[in-house]
Amino acid sequence: MKKLAVFLSLVLLLALFTACGTEAVNSSPSAETSPVPSSEAAAPTPTPLPAGEPDINNEFGVDKNINIETIDNWLNRDDVVYRDMRMLFDPAQFGDIGGEADLTRTIEGFKVVPYPYIATLPPIPVGNAYSGECLFRLTWNEDGTIATADPNYEESMMILEELFPKNKAIFLMCGGGGYAGMTRALLIFLGWDASKLYNIGGNWGYKGTHSLELVVSPEDAAGNSIYATWRADYAYIDFSRLHPIS
Repeated sequence: MKKLAVFLSLVLLLALFTACGTEAVNSSPSAETSPVPSSEAAAPTPTPLPAGEPDINNEFGVDKNINIETIDNWLNRDDVVYRDMRMLFDPAQFGDIGGEADLTRTIEGFKVVPYPYIATLPPIPVGNAYSGECLFRLTWNEDGTIATADPNYEESMMILEELFPKNKAIFLMCGGGGYAGMTRALLIFLGWDASKLYNIGGNWGYKGTHSLELVVSPEDAAGNSIYATWRADYAYIDFSRLHPIS
């Protein structure tokens, strides 16, 4: 009987130790229930983009919602590509209409993709407009809309699709709004979704805080402006390496 009592006592002690161990395991926090550190919390969802909506009262169709006055609120988005459609040094005499022919500044995050290298320029009210090589040859209807857009090179459409991806919204900027409006019209004509295309207007009127200055101050010893073109994110197109369509 004494041996039986000892055996039963050992069984009871073993049961107590097992129960305590199980309770300790169950009471410890698991990976699923542990709080996520604040540093790993999900980033806030960006403000949804309104559909592109040109202002019918603006001669260039600048967007009603996203434009040069509001652009600082819409920078640094992964769902947008940013394009400045000006030439670094434009032969057109934009100074005669209160603008600048030289690209003295842009906005942070914008890639410079000159419209005159993309497609034929329509008649514009400034002298010496660029008339050199470009990717597409355009003709226009009497009302100023595009009638035809033919590629000059085998690579023309490939370049356009890479510079203006269809799966993202595209913010188009220039000096006064003209080149941006021409680009938007061309992309729509070639099949891009109009609701994803925004003419944000002209950088000449930009008063925000994200300007990227391309003119270095002070001037050089001779009093000439120093152009820091190396600061610009620039899309260089070497037409001599492309294959013309005969």
